[in-house]
Amino acid sequence: MIKLTFLLAAVVAAANIHGAEADLPSPKPVPRLQAVPLPQDQISFQRDGIELARYYHATNQFRPFIYPVIGPSGRSLTRLGHPHDPQGHKHHNSVWISHQSVNGVNFWEDDRAGRIVHQRIEKLEDGQDEAFAVVYNAWRTTNQILLYERRQITVRTLPREEWALILDVNLEAPGSEPVILGETAFGIIGVRMARSIGVADGGGQIRNSEGHINEAAAFRKPAKWVDYSGNILTGVLEGITLLDHPANFNHPAPFHVRNDGWMGACLTFQGSRRIDPGNPLALRYGLYVHAGRPSPAQIQQLYEDFAKWPVPDLRKPQK
Repeated sequence: MIKLTFLLAAVVAAANIHGAEADLPSPKPVPRLQAVPLPQDQISFQRDGIELARYYHATNQFRPFIYPVIGPSGRSLTRLGHPHDPQGHKHHNSVWISHQSVNGVNFWEDDRAGRIVHQRIEKLEDGQDEAFAVVYNAWRTTNQILLYERRQITVRTLPREEWALILDVNLEAPGSEPVILGETAFGIIGVRMARSIGVADGGGQIRNSEGHINEAAAFRKPAKWVDYSGNILTGVLEGITLLDHPANFNHPAPFHVRNDGWMGACLTFQGSRRIDPGNPLALRYGLYVHAGRPSPAQIQQLYEDFAKWPVPDLRKPQK
């Protein structure tokens, strides 16, 4: 009798368990790409739980920046600062947005009058193919805001463990007066490569869409894209291609490239740019994070895909 009682109790318990399971909701797919907010004012961009890049936006620094930028081997393809001049180039923050002349104020180097100060995170979005964050920044001096900036940072997965980092930037005059981005080679985007990838330190190579090789040929020459590739581990070749979107007003942009390991797209090298109130300046740049040294034809195909990817409208706050 006791055994029969225990058996009946077990049957009832099993039935209850199966009934409870039947009532559970169907789980949704977990997004492969995620933008994960972290302590100390950081956002980690991850694919399948593995970090690809991290955005730093603490208000006590000179500007937001992205570090690391992880290649297919698991190593960062970028670094902070010049390997031979860490003090003089401490503003080389891996991947960054800034400009040397905004109404004459220098936002490019550290310890100058201008600082790009984070205001808020407006949106974080995960997905199967891409994830992104939208942030709002103020370009300011001690007592004046010169620009408002809304920025979208997107990571997009690609085959063979490769991926793309896309930076959309919307610059807006804050008042009733225009803002002048002065003529300079420094701004608006910079990329400081890992030391072992540099031409001088690691035997890497710079190539651009026009067929120019290394600094001597490619320095400040207009191009659709510039690629910087080299060894990230012994015998492991990887790199980053910096892409200038065809909708940018100065496309194809001159690229400031150096054999010492950095590249940047020059927004106003060919002349100043005026931003009128109510007419913000929209810009888009991409970083193709790749294995090996892709052929120019392969990079060009990726560039053409990049040119077709949807562009967000950042003129209004994101909900």
